[in-house]
Amino acid sequence: MRIAIIHDWLITPGGSEKVLKELLYLLRNHDTTLFTLMDFLSDEDRLNFLFGKKTQTSFLQTIPGIHRNYKYYLPLFPKAIRSLNTSDFDLIISSSHSVAKGVRKYPGQMHISYCHTPMRYIWDLRKQYMIDHGVNSGLKRLLVKPMVKKLRKWDYETAANVDFFIANSKHISKRIKQHYEKESTVIYPPVNTSFFSSYEKKEDFFVTASRLVPYKKVGLIAEAFAALPDKRLIIIGNGSCWQQIRKNLSSNIEMIQYDTSEVLRYYLQRARAFIFAAEEDFGITPVEAMACGTPVIGYNKGGLLETVKDGISGQFFQHQTVKSIVDAIYRFENDAEIFQPQKISQTVAPFSQLRFRKEISDYLFSHAGLTCSM
Repeated sequence: MRIAIIHDWLITPGGSEKVLKELLYLLRNHDTTLFTLMDFLSDEDRLNFLFGKKTQTSFLQTIPGIHRNYKYYLPLFPKAIRSLNTSDFDLIISSSHSVAKGVRKYPGQMHISYCHTPMRYIWDLRKQYMIDHGVNSGLKRLLVKPMVKKLRKWDYETAANVDFFIANSKHISKRIKQHYEKESTVIYPPVNTSFFSSYEKKEDFFVTASRLVPYKKVGLIAEAFAALPDKRLIIIGNGSCWQQIRKNLSSNIEMIQYDTSEVLRYYLQRARAFIFAAEEDFGITPVEAMACGTPVIGYNKGGLLETVKDGISGQFFQHQTVKSIVDAIYRFENDAEIFQPQKISQTVAPFSQLRFRKEISDYLFSHAGLTCSM
């Protein structure tokens, strides 16, 4: 069986790339080809996430400077993903948070899509994305509105070519049903709970870590800690918002570019709490923090509701505002003694890497007759 694995793009490693890494690992003994719109991973990331595997890219790869401004080319993404030639393959497996699931399907092929989310910027979070990118009013809004409408139509229609959907959370399963009118099976993403292990000795700082893009709301967290000058915050990440966040940084906040998993683990293990302000599809990093025995102070929406146990492994705040985050931190400090590292780390067993490998292996065997190498 020849297998085509489709991933949206490879620029900055994140949660979806961790899922891709596991798929490549499980299918390492099969004849697989990895397709993506564009690939600008470093050699080190290519080794860590793709095991050095080469990719086949679309025509977008050749556009000068696209790795810095790729989201401005969104109208071209459907054409680009459809240009990838997967005609010689028996099975398509897409890892999709944008357009990967819209890859062309040929007669006789099966398509299984691991859906991280239907495109946020044209569905549930459309208004927020338009605000974040300054296209929510005037001429820009008039230009963007028909593009969004066209993308929605394309996204809905191409969902019909997916034979089976896997959702990364119950939250996303509901959105697949809402936007695509398709059923899905929930298989939570992998968290390396052996690597991210419980650590008892907490230090006097808070941490947040993610891709630094608008919807992650890391700038909002920085604003909240600017109002808490006696509390230290470490921000770990890379992304388009780095400079914007950095230029307004208060003296109690430190920014660290994401380097290695070892650096991330060091801070996750020692932080008093992990702060998370995004409405996330699932959220792997908060689970990694809990695996380290570190409680999560998070926004009360999205996939986080499936991973954080209120009062046991974390606490929630109700609004994406400075006041709501500040109030949550004060509340956490009053209740800090109830959060025990060992109890917190025990709550993440349902999200382990080994659990993911078994569930994906069982799924691929039952739906495609495919045997994976554990």
